Amino acid sequence: MPPKAEPKTELIEISPAHQHLIMEYLTAMKAEKQISVNTVAAYQSDLEQFVMALEKRQLTVLSVSLDTARATMDGWADQLSAASLSRRISAIKGFMAFLVAENKRYDNPLQLFDRPALGSSLPKSLSEKELMQLIHCAEQDNSIRGVMSLAIIEILYATGCRVSELCQLEASPFRHRRQTIIITGKGKKERMVALTESALQASEAWLAMRDQVPAYIALPWLFPSGRQDKPISRQYIYTLLRDLAIKAGINPEKMSPHVLRHSFATHMLNRGADLRSLQLLLGHADISTTEIYTKTRDDRLMGLVKDTHPLADES
Repeated sequence: MPPKAEPKTELIEISPAHQHLIMEYLTAMKAEKQISVNTVAAYQSDLEQFVMALEKRQLTVLSVSLDTARATMDGWADQLSAASLSRRISAIKGFMAFLVAENKRYDNPLQLFDRPALGSSLPKSLSEKELMQLIHCAEQDNSIRGVMSLAIIEILYATGCRVSELCQLEASPFRHRRQTIIITGKGKKERMVALTESALQASEAWLAMRDQVPAYIALPWLFPSGRQDKPISRQYIYTLLRDLAIKAGINPEKMSPHVLRHSFATHMLNRGADLRSLQLLLGHADISTTEIYTKTRDDRLMGLVKDTHPLADES
């Protein structure tokens, strides 16, 4: 099934001078922070929206005051989610700081401007029973789509990798049946993850079928798309997993590649994995990101105290 077409983005027209400043800032960000292509695109859109609002008032980023900037952002409060507004404010604050550092402004009017508080939504995950249902359903389908689906699920659930990382996996390590592989994550940081025996077996079955497709043979990726020398798309994997969830009797609204990543983390933690190890496996830069999984199962924490605390059995 071909991936869905990308939604059309609004064409934003701003002055060449503002466009030049924005591109200078984004170039510096890419060099210093190694941010992803998606983040760069989001920041560019945020900054262009901000600049466009200023230009309507015949203002520039070099002259805007705190009151004007605040009024502009207040106007977005009803249009954007808290997360989107927070990201937009972060982009603008960083942009202003850059202009000060480059001596284009003498002050940053947004230095003390707070982003909106975000709710701490807990990650969604499938139960272990639902995961087994999903895997069992994929095992019943011997078509090329079914064999590929099983390999994708097994690798996502075995490693906890992001879908973008899965798309870029190469076939070579799997041909050598390596039990550990290197994954390149955000900021081009590499980490080592382990593969389960079932993931290795599913990958072998997929490679055997993959190599029978002439369009795939010369391509390096484990999951090629066969289109213009590109790997499989995230949209295709998302659709594939949702279709499989329906067949397995699981609510498709609960299913996505990221849900499998969350399921990996939650189930590992529930079975005794420590946070530091889990942080390394998931590729989290900060342990606080991993700690959110401790909130998903209060009964696990109570059981941990009951089983391990020296005074737990005393009456």
